[in-house]
Amino acid sequence: MNDNASFTVATVQAASIPFDLEASLDKARRLTLEAAATGAQLVLFPEAFVSGYPSGFSFGTVVGKRSPAGRRIWGRYWESSVGIPSPATDKLAAAAREAGVYLAIGVIEKDTQISGGTLYCTLLYFGPDGRLLGKHRKLKPTAAERFIWGEGDGSTLTVLDTTVGKIGGLICWENYMPLARMTMYSKGVQIYLAPTADSRESWQATIRHIACEGRCYVLSSNQYLTRDMYPSDFEGREELQDQPEVLSRGGSAIISPLGEVLAGPLFDQEGILTAELDLAEVARGKFDFDVVGHYARPDVFQLLVNEAPARSVVSRTTSK
Repeated sequence: MNDNASFTVATVQAASIPFDLEASLDKARRLTLEAAATGAQLVLFPEAFVSGYPSGFSFGTVVGKRSPAGRRIWGRYWESSVGIPSPATDKLAAAAREAGVYLAIGVIEKDTQISGGTLYCTLLYFGPDGRLLGKHRKLKPTAAERFIWGEGDGSTLTVLDTTVGKIGGLICWENYMPLARMTMYSKGVQIYLAPTADSRESWQATIRHIACEGRCYVLSSNQYLTRDMYPSDFEGREELQDQPEVLSRGGSAIISPLGEVLAGPLFDQEGILTAELDLAEVARGKFDFDVVGHYARPDVFQLLVNEAPARSVVSRTTSK
């Protein structure tokens, strides 16, 4: 990590190709290379970029009932999701390596290792050499997201010490969880990533608040998504008839440690935002406010964080 050098970062605002794994991976590679061409050393993609945030769909679920059609839609979602490891992660790794960047990208992760039937909203981190450096599973899906995604545990509250600084973050409305944010700050995060599906104006206040609170840079990335981007043969597409044409306006942005807007917010189009970061600004920002340092009161407040993996089945061998 170099605290004295400035460098460029990029946040990508684009739609995935919903429910199409290979096409989403191809688009991720193309946009990663485009972002790298700007000089960016870190590239952030939106929440659920591979293979889609299913805005507007119910998956045939109401309280007490699930429809056969909804199960088929969820099955298609499962098929277009990302196993870890898998050929899909190999392709993302290759994109990061080809571009020579740190790549952080939102994926829908399918658990192929244990349950074989649970999806997670996950943020993956790849290094410039293509290694998978870490992941974060969303701790708490919001509202109807709970029908389709499982909950992550504390073992993936990830902050990575990289050559461009300490990188970590939370997904969408996890950023409204004060204790989760405090955990990120306690790990020394300098570049805080906030991929999201929230395109409201209020989200801009949220990411500026996080920057001021954590005295860190904040990168937020969202999709620009319209109804016609869904496959024409998609079962359940009629549910979109009552939805607006633009399902997500975007709102990606890059914020300084003092809450100043460095790039964006970008609305109503796809695009790539860039900004030059200077990590010395992180320390300077903490001169008058360090939420886990001189502004903390551990004699009054303490936070306990369980970072152990949560297993539903633990096997033990007892000796005779």
